[in-house]
Amino acid sequence: MLKRFLQTEIKEIRVFSRDEKKQEDLRIAYNHPKLKFYIGDVRSYDSVLNASVGVDYVFHAAALKQVPSCEFYPLEALQTNAIGAENVFNASIANHVQKVITLSTDKAVYRSMRWECPRP
Repeated sequence: MLKRFLQTEIKEIRVFSRDEKKQEDLRIAYNHPKLKFYIGDVRSYDSVLNASVGVDYVFHAAALKQVPSCEFYPLEALQTNAIGAENVFNASIANHVQKVITLSTDKAVYRSMRWECPRP
């Protein structure tokens, strides 16, 4: 997706994540002036809010996607998958983002939420 966007008229592409190593790898691999990197975490509303100022489109892919991780760390999964998605949506609304595209969030949120529900 990133390769395709770099070939368009898009003025700036922001990469937002808490993984500085992956960001550095991307910075080195692409070495492109359109790319801007933001260290932050979707679990922090203020972090997402600040990174999304002036943004037109948000592609949200942050989630714990591996079921074993979600089962072993259900609160981490809930914070990242459900609360993180809510932070992205609320920050996008506050910053008048035109559109938010979510990638795999529905499945990831379901995995997180199901562990918080009492079982019969």
